[in-house]
This record gives sequence, structure tokens and C-alpha cells, in this order.
Amino acid sequence: MRYAVITAKHHEGFCLWDSAHTDLKATNSGAGRDLLKPWAEAFRARGLRTGFYYSLLDWSHPDFVHDRHFGPWKDLPPEELAVKNRGRDMHRYAGYMRDQVQELLTGYGDIDVLWFDFSYTKKPDDPRGPGKGRADWESEELLALIRRLRPGAILDDRIDLPGAGNFASPEQFTPRTGLVRDGKPVVWEACQTMGGWWGYQRSNAAWRSADELIRTLIDTVSKGGNLLLNVGPTARGELCPRTQERLRAIGAWMVHHGDAIHGCGAAPAEFVCPPDCRLTWNPRTRRLYVHVFAWPYQHLHIDGLRGKVRSARLMLDGSELPLSGLKEWQLHMAQGAGFGPDLLSVTLPVEQPATAVPVIELDML
Repeated sequence: MRYAVITAKHHEGFCLWDSAHTDLKATNSGAGRDLLKPWAEAFRARGLRTGFYYSLLDWSHPDFVHDRHFGPWKDLPPEELAVKNRGRDMHRYAGYMRDQVQELLTGYGDIDVLWFDFSYTKKPDDPRGPGKGRADWESEELLALIRRLRPGAILDDRIDLPGAGNFASPEQFTPRTGLVRDGKPVVWEACQTMGGWWGYQRSNAAWRSADELIRTLIDTVSKGGNLLLNVGPTARGELCPRTQERLRAIGAWMVHHGDAIHGCGAAPAEFVCPPDCRLTWNPRTRRLYVHVFAWPYQHLHIDGLRGKVRSARLMLDGSELPLSGLKEWQLHMAQGAGFGPDLLSVTLPVEQPATAVPVIELDML
């Protein structure tokens, strides 16, 4: 991992720091102390960047106007909801949010990421109402505060203010292709869970395997994205054994294959990805990485790379893999099977290497 984002405040309004603007906070709980400061210090001491998730929603705040989209009152009839919302004022609530964000940006060192969650503007004819967006959060004022206090911090795209977010944030899915806006690639980060729940859930049976999580990481990077993988501690503040097992497995894979992830992104369109594979590309080192999801028999055929590769090696053990252009009769047969004339063949061991996803590193000429 290169950075971490912690949930400073979620939708229910509980704060992990000693906020001067609410009593619903860690210092008034069994913890009895600010939990953000030691967390930020510990992660920075290990060389990781730090970020804070902050919920725009706050179902416990006396000025937060509840609606029929999300929250504990969403199922009330409109007339009962109107009674519950009497005296509530989103303008005062937006000021409360800015006060808390100022605390987070001035009391915890150089915060690298601010992860706001979330806007939900609806169509005017939605029977549940208009939802909430930039007018409710007073997003322009919020952004001005952030840029004044931490101009180098990066923001997600969820305050409903075009141009304000530094990255898009697809949730619980990986796009089919890299994200593009106005014909240009968009910086994006997929936020996903290990098993369907954002917090720890004792009886959760929907855990994803370590191998599947590794493939998700690879697939994300191959499309120019980044992966924010969620972990939820138990009530004792520990990561459960299943979480630890998966993190260790991902870490073990990264020991030998990290160069195919860090500093990499989507491969240029000129490189044709073989079936059942993903490509990642490091433009600085000119290394192309072939992540093999389904191990083929003896050869990996890659279209368009003949004469363009200096060497190939298996990342797991660093061993070199023979490169071969096809003989004339083989080339004729390959073209009949749909391959192009510049086909490159990489000779593979018959048995798949003992790793979740084998990766072949190609040193490009």
C-alpha cells in the first residue's frame, strides 16, 4: 500500500476526533481519546500518505434536514417527515461541516486526501424529493476553505461541484474501460470492499478470495485506475483473521509483482492484450507487464510485438523466458487463425507458476 484513508465521520455523525463542535465523538466514548492523531502519525511513520473520509450526511445533527432517499426517516410519509424537519437548517449545518473540516485540516499534519461522501441530486419529478447536492453542502465555500488550508490535498468527485474533484470514484465496481471525459482520460479510483460490507459484519458470508482481489487490483490498474480497498475493524479495533489473511496474500503477491502495479497504468492502444490477460505499462521504464489470468499451454502469443521486445522474464522468480518469432509455416497458420504478421511468441513453462496471477515482464525496445 502507498496511502490510507480513514473514516473520520460516517453518516451517523460519530467523529473519531475530539471535535469542538459536537459531543458525538471518540473522546466521549469508551475510547476516551482522539483516534485520528495516533493513526495519522503511525501511517506517516511507515511512509504512507494519509487521508480522511468525511460524510457530507449527518443523521444525528439537529440541523441536518432528513429526506426520503437515505437515513433513519426515509420511510416516513411526507407529512410526518415535514414535522420531524421543523426548525432544521441546512445553511447552519453546512457551516458546521466547514468548521469540522477546518479542524481536520489544521490539527493533523499534511493531509493528502479528502474523501467526501456523498451527493445525491435527483430529477425534479422524483416523488421522494430533490435529494442533496452543492446547494445543501455549500460546496463552493467548502472547496475554497480546503484550497486555502491544504492546496495540495486531492479531493474525490462527490461534492456535486464540476471541476472540483481531482479523481472520479466508482464504487463497488470496476469500469469496463478507463474513464474518459471530453475525449481525455480521467484520473479515477475504485473503492471496493473485501466482502460486500463497508464495516465489519460478524455473519458476513460474501467474502471475496485473495486471488479475486488481486485480479481486481490488476484489472483496475490495467484501465488506468487506482484501488482503494476497504477494511473494517471489529469492535475490539482489530482486523479479523479473514481480513488479515487476504491482506497478507495480496502483500505476498506484491513482493515479486509490485513493479507491475506501482507507477503503472493502462498500456498504449498499440499493444494488443492476449486473451485472458491484462496489460499494465510503466512509461518511465518502458516495461510492459502481461498479467496472465488463465495460464496457456507452452506459449503466450502476443500480436504486434515482433521485433519490439528486448527480453522477457517471469516476475515470480526473475527467470528469463525465450522469445521466438514464428517460422513461415507457423506464421501462415497463425494468420489464418486471426493473428497478425508481427506475432511474438513467449515460451512458457508447462506448469503455471505457484502464484495467484503470474506476470511476464517485457522490456520494450
